[in-house]
Amino acid sequence: MAEHPPLLDTTQILSSDISLLSAPIVSADGTQQVILVQVNPGEAFTIRREDGQFQCITGPAQVPMMSPNGSVPPIYVPPGYAPQVIEDNGVRRVVVVPQAPEFHPGGHTVIHRSPHPPLPGFIPVPTMMPPPPRHMYSPVTGAGDMATQYMPQYQSSQVYGDVDAHSTHGRSNFRDERSSKTYERLQKKLKDRQGTQKDKMSSPPSSPQKCPSPVNEHNGLIKGQNASGVNTGSAKNKSGKGKGVAQIDTEIEEKDEETKAFEVHLSTILKPVASDIQARTVVLTWSPPSSLLNGETDERTTVPELYGYEILISSTGKDGKYKSVYAGEETSVTLNDLKPATDYHAKVQAGYNSIKGTPSEAETFTTLSCEPDIPNPPRIANRTKNSLTLQWKAPSDNGSKIQSFILEWDEGKGNGEFCQCYMGLQKQFKITKLSPAMGCKFRLSAKNDYGTSGFSEEVLYYTSGCAPSMPASPVLTKAGVTWLSLQWSKPSGTPSDEGISYILEMEEETSGYGFKPKYDGEDLAYTVKNLRRSTKYKFKVIAYNSEGKSNPSEVVEFTTCPDKPGVPVKPSVKGKIHSHSFKITWDPPKDNGGAAITKYVVEMAEGSNGNKWDMIYSGATREHLCDRLNPGSFYRFRVYCISDGGQSAVSESLLVQTPAVPPGPCLPPRLQGRPKAKEIQLRWGPPLVDGGSPISCYGVEMSPVERDEPREVYQGSEVECTVSSLLPGKTYSFRLRAANKMGFGPFSEKCDITTAPGPPDQCKPPQVTCRSATCAQVNWEVL
Repeated sequence: MAEHPPLLDTTQILSSDISLLSAPIVSADGTQQVILVQVNPGEAFTIRREDGQFQCITGPAQVPMMSPNGSVPPIYVPPGYAPQVIEDNGVRRVVVVPQAPEFHPGGHTVIHRSPHPPLPGFIPVPTMMPPPPRHMYSPVTGAGDMATQYMPQYQSSQVYGDVDAHSTHGRSNFRDERSSKTYERLQKKLKDRQGTQKDKMSSPPSSPQKCPSPVNEHNGLIKGQNASGVNTGSAKNKSGKGKGVAQIDTEIEEKDEETKAFEVHLSTILKPVASDIQARTVVLTWSPPSSLLNGETDERTTVPELYGYEILISSTGKDGKYKSVYAGEETSVTLNDLKPATDYHAKVQAGYNSIKGTPSEAETFTTLSCEPDIPNPPRIANRTKNSLTLQWKAPSDNGSKIQSFILEWDEGKGNGEFCQCYMGLQKQFKITKLSPAMGCKFRLSAKNDYGTSGFSEEVLYYTSGCAPSMPASPVLTKAGVTWLSLQWSKPSGTPSDEGISYILEMEEETSGYGFKPKYDGEDLAYTVKNLRRSTKYKFKVIAYNSEGKSNPSEVVEFTTCPDKPGVPVKPSVKGKIHSHSFKITWDPPKDNGGAAITKYVVEMAEGSNGNKWDMIYSGATREHLCDRLNPGSFYRFRVYCISDGGQSAVSESLLVQTPAVPPGPCLPPRLQGRPKAKEIQLRWGPPLVDGGSPISCYGVEMSPVERDEPREVYQGSEVECTVSSLLPGKTYSFRLRAANKMGFGPFSEKCDITTAPGPPDQCKPPQVTCRSATCAQVNWEVL
């Protein structure tokens, strides 16, 4: 059968709380019948025989099961599935099919386990039988029994070893065959995983289900059981929660055995084969780990293609230190950069994921001999005015003894054309009849039975000459306050390899001691230290070699840099301090740092504690007029100076307060409320300018509009007053001024206010004139 029903949850249902599903009656007359259980290729079916022993039957096979009363033998199924009897051409088969989601036989909940890659699963075996194997297949199906969407394709491989149908072997057989079966199960897992990665499963995805942990069961038996008895109870521990300690130890042991078995498989790899051996290269090839098991080939076992290989080589013997030179999935590699005429030992190590086998046996090979390595350039051993003596060391002969060394030179012509000047086994040669100060280029090669090496790098050597010529004067590269850095060059025409030393001499102009040596050596630069600031010094340089000294160079003069000047004296006020201006002056610093002061900078900050400094002057003079100041305000002043040596620190600050002045004019007073007939109420504010002193007094003057006769009606510190004894309906002019400690300021503009009308004044007594005894005339004046 090529198709299988969907994977079933392999949760153990051997617990007593899951009832046995009764199979339907397949015979009406209750006669004895034989039920066929079909086992697919690559599947296994475990039964319990009458004698109590267990037997594992591998497919393809049809297992007859006797039914004495005409019913299907009881079969355990997981929750969500039910057995179904199908009759095909008179043969009845038991098929396990999924039920509707809402149907839960027995009311038991499915216990889900951690998911694994899709692998076929077994149905739990009948009661009194051990727990299911790690990978169990659905037991009985027929072609066309289930819809194709429930039948994903799997490449099956043998899980158990072949067991005879009448075998009486028990637990001990499983123990003896553990390594073989573990190996087969690992091969199947690798094959299934590879098929998943390549084909992404050609059939539709199976329904989601859980597979048991690979360390829970093994071959249908729980470790810890002895060979004579099988535990028929639940897989739970005594408390009913989780696994027992024995089962956990069993799982760890089985996982270790599984890993060890796969390591044994990886360790079956044969040693690599060396071919196409050259002087510096070799081709190594190897084969994947062997798929043979106990000397026989299992055709259902597929070697995975995802093996990784590592090549290890050693040139210090079979038992020497090996180093990795290749890691990858190929089974052939070309090794480069080997040493000629060298014995090498190569091993290959196979691995898969994080599991590695032991390295294979060592393959021994020897690289071929070849021409010598390129030698190092010859070096000068001795020189005179007319000869050069050269020496060299032998390079690696690469397996063949060096027969001769070949030394070539350009005969001092410098045209790039070389000719042979020596050939032999000696490692030293003297060239004579040369001219003084003559430059010659040399190169070296070595020869053995396999050929001649390449030439070494070209080197240029000079014969000795006379004393050096006069060098150029030293130049100043950088100057400091107490140091001078000087540099010079070789005399013209000096060979590049000639050893020349130099003497740097210095004279301080005011010392009176003349030139004194400050440096003697082969360097072309020197820094003279511990000098005085802003001082002139004279220098000259002399070159010398074994032949003598040159003439001194021309004398040059350099000056050290000046230092930054000292702090100027604190500034002071010069003359009278006015309300809006005054003049300050200062003295130069006591130490100008060795250079003249070029500029003074004055900074000012407002307020007695102000820290915002603004530059108000920059120049060479030592006084400044500070103007546009506010009366009665505090100002702080400080000064620093600048020279060629840098900027000095700032001086102490000078605090100055300008004198106050009378306040400025106020705004005209304003009427507060409604005017009355004989009094009005005035109010005002302080002036905009207080003159640098707080306002201490206000004065209010009043005068009638029709005549300019002002009189002061109020003087005090309040900002309001009431003017009374006025005439109703009259207009008056008012003006205001403020005063501080310096006196009154100017008056404000006038403000005209009219009093409200009132009742007329009391009339004067009327004048009565009697005209008769009964008549009088009364007269009065109009107001």
